[in-house]
Amino acid sequence: MAHFDKAIPPGGEGKIKLQVTTKGYQGSVQKSAKVYHNDPNTKMLVLRLKAHVKVLIHLSSRYVRLYGKEGQSITRVVDIKAELDKPLKINPIEFNLKDKLSYTIEEIEKGKKYRIKFKSIPGPPQTYTGFLKLKTNYPEKPELTVRIRGRIGKKG
Repeated sequence: MAHFDKAIPPGGEGKIKLQVTTKGYQGSVQKSAKVYHNDPNTKMLVLRLKAHVKVLIHLSSRYVRLYGKEGQSITRVVDIKAELDKPLKINPIEFNLKDKLSYTIEEIEKGKKYRIKFKSIPGPPQTYTGFLKLKTNYPEKPELTVRIRGRIGKKG
């Protein structure tokens, strides 16, 4: 979202305020905004904002993509890591793709790191989307959602 002075007198100064919502982001983030003005030498400027978004719980991927051919079993892994100095516990609370894939949750490092392994159930050509919702013991982040997309094409 941007707020800015609509008119600036020649030789004057103006302010541009940019606001970035970081919800759903983690790690390195870059956003840009184009500024159009009537300077004959430079009609447009690009402002770039770079940030590193720190999270309480780091997911190696917020999205799981399973692409393959019919009859094939596809496996994908998502690692979950606590970024706070207190133990993390996760428990599945909702999974809406039981007929398309299975998953296992393994604790790699006690209270610190988990690995979720998704494995597709071999089947006919199809496309699907869904999610695995996890409950955490962090009041600041009570739920995590891993979004899933699958596309199984025809053989050959």
